[in-house]
Amino acid sequence: MTSAAVLAGTSAAGATDLPAKVAAPIEFVRVCNAYGNGFFYIPGTDTCIRLSGRARFEVGYQPSYSRGSSGTATPGDLTGYRGLARINVDARTQTSYGTLRAFLRLEAASRTGIPTIRSGTTERIGNAFGATGQDQAGRVQQFFNTDKAFIQFAGFTAGRATSFYDFYAHDFEIIASSMSSDVNSTNLAAYTTKLGGSGFSATLSMEDPSFRRTPLFTAANAPGTTLAASPLFIGFSANGTPTGVGFIDIVQRNRMPDFVGVLRYDATWGSAQLSAAVHELNYANPIAGAFAGTNLGSAVTAANSVAGPGLATAYGWAVQGGVKVNLPFIAPGDTLYLQASYGEGAGMYTGFSAYTGSYIGNTSSIQGSAFNQYFNDAVLNPFTNRLELSTTFTAVASFLHYWTPELRSAVFGSYGELNFASGARARQGAYYGITGAGPGTPGTRFFDVSQVLRDNYRFVVGGSLIWSPVRDLDIGFETIYTQYGVTSGRVLDLSKFPAQNAAFVNNLSNTIRTKTSEDTVQVRARVQRDF
Repeated sequence: MTSAAVLAGTSAAGATDLPAKVAAPIEFVRVCNAYGNGFFYIPGTDTCIRLSGRARFEVGYQPSYSRGSSGTATPGDLTGYRGLARINVDARTQTSYGTLRAFLRLEAASRTGIPTIRSGTTERIGNAFGATGQDQAGRVQQFFNTDKAFIQFAGFTAGRATSFYDFYAHDFEIIASSMSSDVNSTNLAAYTTKLGGSGFSATLSMEDPSFRRTPLFTAANAPGTTLAASPLFIGFSANGTPTGVGFIDIVQRNRMPDFVGVLRYDATWGSAQLSAAVHELNYANPIAGAFAGTNLGSAVTAANSVAGPGLATAYGWAVQGGVKVNLPFIAPGDTLYLQASYGEGAGMYTGFSAYTGSYIGNTSSIQGSAFNQYFNDAVLNPFTNRLELSTTFTAVASFLHYWTPELRSAVFGSYGELNFASGARARQGAYYGITGAGPGTPGTRFFDVSQVLRDNYRFVVGGSLIWSPVRDLDIGFETIYTQYGVTSGRVLDLSKFPAQNAAFVNNLSNTIRTKTSEDTVQVRARVQRDF
């Protein structure tokens, strides 16, 4: 009994010494209603998060006027295809200063075929890389972009976001062909404040200039180099006739950020916005030793190849006004956008190159085109070493109409012009006899019909029809017609007769072929699911 009692007592004491088993707390995912549908609390925090995304398929058709290659271009494609993936992460926390928000968006795509789907623009800006295979080079492209990565807090926005300058940014378009500013990925730091309870707000934004640059005009690379350069007269004969040129490095550097100011009004009837921007243009030093022509019989060396007088900096600017009008009396969801923009040395702010191609001095999205459009923001005067700014203006109208809640369509039109500084083209032609590059020698037939640095225009009209049988699913197509051309005179038709060089054209006994404009039609279909 004693032994049994001792054992029993020992067992009881041991049991009380063991730690009690406590069930771990279970963290349930809780719905967060503070910021709209789809948000939930991150377990263990007071931060709400929403995960969303997009899957898209597109196929497009555009005629090609040639199957021949020219440089790195590979014309001949009639169709193009794109598969796109998008992932969004939106995290928000309520603080005593208001909502703290972080937003991320990553996009990736496989793109092939016609140039407006494959897009040389995305390669030039570093968002894509192209294939190198015999049949794939210039046709197959992989795309990746950190489209958004910004923080918003107490009126401040910092990170990679849509430019605050933009208003109508191809909102109703599949092909994004109108001439309007649409820089949805740039690095910026901005502050926005509401002006009382009036519906007005104002924003001041410091933005990355790299995503608003159109190259300065380049006639030819400096001799013996691959550097983008512009000639500058540094050799003259006894009577003052230019006889030799040095070359200036005209690659623009990141020096001053772009500054954007915005005044916006929002009301039940719609919105209105006035935007303004200042954009620096700059170039670098003379390229040592690079020279063409003669210099009073003395050879030019790295020691005496110096820049002439002038400024290495100029300041472009742009203004834009837009209005968005809600039209529920026609049908719920109906909306009209009207917008116009004007710029000097700031073509990316007016959106003049939006469809044809950006981040390049001249190009065409029409394969086998007779001639290219020129987009240069400025031309370096070879006599004064000063930048002469180009002007652009654009206008766009876009209307969205719901036939039924599931069926909608959009119609839009846009027009724009680019004009180079008065006399800039003739001044560039002054060195043609020395370098063999540029618009040609003024007074010759070749100069009169050369495409180089010609003032030009473009207009586009288009329409779409989109069916959404269920929420967040779009099935539709869009058709556009676009034309670009020179605003005066004619240019050589190099698609039909590419051998029309200066020697051939200036022989007045030869018949030449010219035209004033180029045009095309594109049709694109899309299937898209957002979630």
